[in-house]
Amino acid sequence: MAITTFLTSLTPYKFYVLMLCLTAYLLNQLDRYLLPIMTQPMAQDIHYGDKGCLNDVDYFNESITATKLCTSINSEQKCNDQNYFGGNQSVCMWDYTGQGLAYQIIAGPVFIVIYTICGVFIGYLTAIFKKKNLLGFFLLLWSAFTALSGASTEYWQLALTRFGLGIGEAGCTPFAAVIIADMFVPELRATAMGIYNFGIYFGYSMSYAFGNFLYAADILGQSWRWVFYISGLLGVPVAILFFVTVKEESSGERKGSVVVTEKHESDTETSTEADESTSLVPQKSQQPVTDMKWHEKLKELVITFLSPPLLMLCFAGSIRNAGGYVWAVNTELFFESEGHSGTEIGSYMSWIPLVGGSLGALFGGFISDRVVKGRGIVARMAVLAVSQICAAPFALLALFLPSPGCYLILIFSNIIGEMWVGVCLTCVLELVPDRIRGAAVGYYLFIITNIGGNIPLLVPPLDAAFAKSDPHTSFRNALIVLFPGMYAASSLLFLMTIFVYNAWSKRVHPSHRE
Repeated sequence: MAITTFLTSLTPYKFYVLMLCLTAYLLNQLDRYLLPIMTQPMAQDIHYGDKGCLNDVDYFNESITATKLCTSINSEQKCNDQNYFGGNQSVCMWDYTGQGLAYQIIAGPVFIVIYTICGVFIGYLTAIFKKKNLLGFFLLLWSAFTALSGASTEYWQLALTRFGLGIGEAGCTPFAAVIIADMFVPELRATAMGIYNFGIYFGYSMSYAFGNFLYAADILGQSWRWVFYISGLLGVPVAILFFVTVKEESSGERKGSVVVTEKHESDTETSTEADESTSLVPQKSQQPVTDMKWHEKLKELVITFLSPPLLMLCFAGSIRNAGGYVWAVNTELFFESEGHSGTEIGSYMSWIPLVGGSLGALFGGFISDRVVKGRGIVARMAVLAVSQICAAPFALLALFLPSPGCYLILIFSNIIGEMWVGVCLTCVLELVPDRIRGAAVGYYLFIITNIGGNIPLLVPPLDAAFAKSDPHTSFRNALIVLFPGMYAASSLLFLMTIFVYNAWSKRVHPSHRE
């Protein structure tokens, strides 16, 4: 019914703007994840991170040599002694692997910290400039830094472009979300935002296609550099379309749309009752957000997020986000360490995250809005706990199965594991008062992104610790802890959130005691 209503309300212009916003988000994710795909050839050119034994593609022949022969060697001398049928040329080479602390720093903290800090404050620009122009400007900004990444010749230059990329990409969702919210009535906004979020999976999948197939094309002999140049150039025409073709509603038109979509009195009463039954602070006053001063909103926001249930929910979400981010920035490196070629990785990872992630997002929305409807927020939390413990075994198998099983199993990991995104955000929205929900979303994303986005820094020390007992499996073991291990840990934390919420809600709303 919701999908039918959405489609009937979708005019050609609304569809066009929604697709334009989706395209911007797609490019946002594409540009963000090119570094994890390209890190090995980049490290070999720019010289950063760890060194190890790799296949020498000029002499390595998989038909007569074990694919993991080189990657299983941890000595430079042994690596260089792996001669081809007694010849004087080694089939292996000792070179930069793209792994190590230097890589994890630019993949995580350098980008994440500035991205989340800017994301908290950047929304205030809408009071000064038009949203469509802001989105177009920031799209040009992050596209420029993507292209500049391809021109980097030093590690510090690459770190600087990642820093700039974080500033630019912080201006995508805040403005796109408001543009979408202005076009769709409240009852249809979740569906519209769900379609917009497809950009995550489209962009992430495209990064594997670009990073493996464009790299293999070796345009003008520049290998990885043209991958960034082309990706950066794609943002220019999209930004121009935002400047020229998207209409900006006036404040009067926007107010008028609110009047048209105003709920009936009975709906408002139901909404208020639902808010009072789940909110973590007593609803003594329904002061409109427009009448609240910024320090009043900030005070209420901090008080709400200091409540034990919301702290637990944010912590659980951060741990789950960490597992996903660790895998996202180490997928290519892991499969390369297992002896998989770039062509093989690209042929699977260019579509598996798209299919699995999109289905997971849709399934999670269905579960959240339909299956648990009428059962309360505790049922949503139960969905979070169950989905992550069910996804963990599939994530674990991806680290052990041979090809193509290691790739195909990720479909199930994504379908089940990605359910958490929308469901967890829905829980946050139901736990805070209506008047601060917009600010709460930004605050929630700031928390889980900063914690989860910096967890990849634990990969190198864990890798080194496991290498003391078995260097051949140390990288896999580190990922076991930080990928399926984080899924399982978040499941336990989501389960604990249920008990914390039940105890706290009885304290906040004594009338709920049985």
